Amino acid sequence: MSRLSTKPVQQRGSVLLIVMWTAVLLTILVTAMASKVRLSARTAFNNQLAADDYTQMMSALHSAEMEILLERMSPPVDAPIETNSEGEVLDRSLRFDGRPLRLSYPTPDDIVVRIINHSGMINLNRIPRASMQLLIEKRLQDITGEEADPEEVQNLLAAWTDWTDLNDLEGINGAERDYYEALDSPYLPRNNPELDSVNELLHVRGFAELFEGVDLESAFTIYGNNRQLNLNVATREAMSLLPGLTPELIDELLAARAIDAFTNRGEIGEVIPFENLTELSPWVSNETSNFYTLYVYRRPQLEPQLEETADSTNTDYSISASDRQRNAFAFDPENYPRKMPLMNESRVGDGTEASSQSNAESLAQNAALRSAEDPWEIAPGIGRQALSAVVEFTGGDSPPRVYQINPYATLPRF
Repeated sequence: MSRLSTKPVQQRGSVLLIVMWTAVLLTILVTAMASKVRLSARTAFNNQLAADDYTQMMSALHSAEMEILLERMSPPVDAPIETNSEGEVLDRSLRFDGRPLRLSYPTPDDIVVRIINHSGMINLNRIPRASMQLLIEKRLQDITGEEADPEEVQNLLAAWTDWTDLNDLEGINGAERDYYEALDSPYLPRNNPELDSVNELLHVRGFAELFEGVDLESAFTIYGNNRQLNLNVATREAMSLLPGLTPELIDELLAARAIDAFTNRGEIGEVIPFENLTELSPWVSNETSNFYTLYVYRRPQLEPQLEETADSTNTDYSISASDRQRNAFAFDPENYPRKMPLMNESRVGDGTEASSQSNAESLAQNAALRSAEDPWEIAPGIGRQALSAVVEFTGGDSPPRVYQINPYATLPRF
């Protein structure tokens, strides 16, 4: 009798155990499905953010292209004429020296646009052999702190000559096909004076060590026909390689050109000593290039105390800090173009400063604010990334030709 009475109890216990395990399995299944749904939702949200960010970046890039196109067009009859303190007409194309620009057409307020004209870089495809020798000597002197060894200079120059000539005949102390094929990772020399990339310079024997630490993308170019540099738009990296210039003199040149453009060598001589000018003179001209590099990136968030300081420097052209999160879609197209951006404009505090009113002290203060607001490094030793494009303009009535787009470019030091 007792055995019969315990059997239903055991059955009920088994059913309860099955129900409990089923509940546990269902709970695990529902949790996994919910986690997967959350992951899918977050992925979709991040994809939307990435698409929106890409759209804004490309919109700013096209606005920058339009800015160059407007600059190359004939100015309107009623356009204001900007002059410096001496009444000389300013060349507005010299705005394209890497400074943060306010564009004529709308861009998101938290996106920074910089444009560099390639006449401010050393053209590797047009550099004469004698100039390359001077470049090698200057670089070796900067590295060692002593006069360059003539034999080492000639060896490096011979390697460069063999790389850019049209044959496989090895010059004295040069390097041709046999040398490069014997390397651990073999490759062939260019054997052509037209390089395909500035980074190709690192493949020439000895040049990787010679230009170690140099930002090649901002120092050199392979586009255009310019043989000399325009100091009004020259990059800091390019100037650091030129004979006759030291870091201190480069800072003085950058400060001087922010006040007024150099129109001749005599004005450059007012900034640097005569001996240095003698070495520098063969490298400089006032020519500009049809090629430009455009940089677009999102502006870093301001610290509260810096934002207050920046807002205090606003001018009549300024936009308050609370409006900085607006995007291009928030503007009424009928309001554009805005007032034509001035020559010595700056996005410090989203304000503008006319060159006729500028002075060294205020420019230095604004440069310090810009550096603090928009740091070159996002972390020690890590440069800020930007979307970049290399474009060519052949006139004011045709769209640009795009040669290169790099979504992971490193912003040059300005």
